[in-house]
Amino acid sequence: MKNLKFVTAKKQNGIYRKTEFRIGDITVGKDFLVIAGPCSVESEEQIMTAAKAVKAAGANMLRGGAYKPRTSPYSFQGLGRVGLQYLSKAGKETGLPIITEVIDPRDVYLISEYADVLQIGARNMQNFSLLIEVGKVGKPVLLKRGMNATIEEWLNSAEYIMNAGNPNVILCERGIRTFETYTRNTLDLSAVAAAKGLTHLPVIVDPSHATGRVDLIRPMTLSAIMAGCDGLMIEVHPSPSHALSDKEQQLTPDQFKNLMEEVRETLTFRDKLYVKKD
Repeated sequence: MKNLKFVTAKKQNGIYRKTEFRIGDITVGKDFLVIAGPCSVESEEQIMTAAKAVKAAGANMLRGGAYKPRTSPYSFQGLGRVGLQYLSKAGKETGLPIITEVIDPRDVYLISEYADVLQIGARNMQNFSLLIEVGKVGKPVLLKRGMNATIEEWLNSAEYIMNAGNPNVILCERGIRTFETYTRNTLDLSAVAAAKGLTHLPVIVDPSHATGRVDLIRPMTLSAIMAGCDGLMIEVHPSPSHALSDKEQQLTPDQFKNLMEEVRETLTFRDKLYVKKD
């Protein structure tokens, strides 16, 4: 890969030293990261219920959209600052760090007052003014791969953030657009292994957006773990059928609880497999 300075800066003797950094009680890059919560913050009761459910099931970070970039201008766009306040309150009451999406450079410092991690969504992966702005603040950044982006373009976007002064970047594979229409996107698990071989940054997977189908979240989650990911981002809603956005891809709390049991089992198997290989 050409013109990459920071995402490849930790390579020594042909081996990358993994990036690790703290978010609350979590060491990203060392601890397995499980980010869970609803697509959108819809009400204080909804996000509080979701937060308590995902915490009980084993998630260690809470997600929720306060500002929602939607394909249609008539779809639910989020609650804005009120949503941030609800999300922050839920995070404090459960002890979970919170992550939410930033879609406008003008909102970076406002959202940084509430969020522990700033998310750059797929649509904004190459919004370079936004990447530079989040690179200037001291909050970790989760960078989703664009739906039409190559791996090299994805890593160059991370380079923009790091070049602006922020070394704490998490890469997130969330599926790419292909000819397939059965799923929302096509989850590219080869990109997970590739990114981990090309950079020192932690790489997580979002099977919710990658598939857009509840029935496919479980197999893709377990496959992502075996592909070597450092964490997951999974959408969970107290009542998905009543969700104001992406109801087809959000798990119920019970479904998430069952999935987390299998996540732990798969991680144990993966760890034993890697130890055996070494």
